[in-house]
Amino acid sequence: MHVDFPAGELRTEGANGVAGRWSLGNAHRPCRTHQPFASTSSPMASSPADPQQPFSLERYHVSEEYGFILQEPLTELPPYYQTWMDIARRVTDLVQSHTLRTHIHQMPQLDPSFLQSHRELRLAHLALSIMTMGYVWQEGEKGTVKVLPRNLAVPFWEVSQRLGLPPILTHADGVLANWRKRDPEGPFDMENLELLLTLPGGESFRGFFIVTLMVEKAAVPAVKAIPMVINGVRRGDASTVTRALEDIAQSMSSMTEAIKLLHKYVDPAIFYGIMRIFLSGWKDNPSMVEGLVYEGVQAEPVQISGGSAAESSLLHCFDELLGVSHEPQSGAFLKRMRDYMPPDHKRLIQDISSGPSLRRYVLDGDSAPLNAAYQRCVTQLVAMRSYHLNVVSRFVTVPAARARQLRARGEGGEGGALTKAPTALEERGTGGSGIMSFLKTVRDRTKVVSLPPPKADSQSNN
Repeated sequence: MHVDFPAGELRTEGANGVAGRWSLGNAHRPCRTHQPFASTSSPMASSPADPQQPFSLERYHVSEEYGFILQEPLTELPPYYQTWMDIARRVTDLVQSHTLRTHIHQMPQLDPSFLQSHRELRLAHLALSIMTMGYVWQEGEKGTVKVLPRNLAVPFWEVSQRLGLPPILTHADGVLANWRKRDPEGPFDMENLELLLTLPGGESFRGFFIVTLMVEKAAVPAVKAIPMVINGVRRGDASTVTRALEDIAQSMSSMTEAIKLLHKYVDPAIFYGIMRIFLSGWKDNPSMVEGLVYEGVQAEPVQISGGSAAESSLLHCFDELLGVSHEPQSGAFLKRMRDYMPPDHKRLIQDISSGPSLRRYVLDGDSAPLNAAYQRCVTQLVAMRSYHLNVVSRFVTVPAARARQLRARGEGGEGGALTKAPTALEERGTGGSGIMSFLKTVRDRTKVVSLPPPKADSQSNN
């Protein structure tokens, strides 16, 4: 990620709370070329997958029941950290009353070293990131700050280092670790799920993050099938690979259906006019050109991207499995987004990439069912990315055009939430990408791995 992490070696904890090492790359300044840092988070996953051993999700702390979702996130921290939780739960109200910054200035600086388990660290990271986003964007794009105060910055930085995550709100926070069931015995669905912590946006904020969580859940059968594909290719077991690819394709279709729930649960005007700014970062953002100083950590500002769907490990896994190769610019952005994932999840993607080539196996084989199953996966992935373009059009492009019209007509008081929309990111995603061109390029590159049509019968009718 484009962030000035100091050089050094720090303690981290893997997804099961096992201590490990995270080697940080050299510090770099916002104007310098990005050099990604390497990280390892637990002894179990500190080395590449052994090709002699069956490929397994367990070493990456990925669940066959929940996939990348954190199982049973904590809802409370130890009493020493109650101040964090009290403020984090009130961020929306405090932002609306323009008093969040005051409350954070009065907050004691707590020592995060008493956090013991992985789940405690994840909840702490979520709470600190919610407070940070609210603090930075409380007064909108015209009232940003240059410095995050040390009583928030220092513990946030230290918790981030232990987890191997950047000190900003990520997909791993807001989606994967930000949920609970209203009825513990009830289903994992829209009606029975609620967020632990929120930012401004009301029911649309809840809807956006819970729908995204449902997409992750819909992907679980596909994630579970990935080891079956890899192990099947290694053994030359075409029937197993075919069945696993059929499961992946069906799961991708379910993911697209889950994405469609956004239209029911999220108001585009609220998303664009109110929510988006609170998901924005301080890299490639005209509102915060220099970045943000984390007081008490270092004196110079750092640049970190805001939230992006590219922070989800799902499509990265599918791309590597199917052999999708992205163009240099979009590929560089996607690769950088992997630094915003839990290190074990990033390592899973890397190990899928270094594994046997599924596409070559399919092309070298002579199995019509295998070819059809692989092609269905590609078709479903293209369809999902095409639908994502439609979603972005409805939730970003169209509201942006409407907001410009309102400003041009001087109708600031008539447009509701759209009148509050920031102008700096009209053509960009919250992660900093040129959103529509980026998504189209990624979708089109996915089409490239489609299989060539079957060869025509060598005999012709004369």
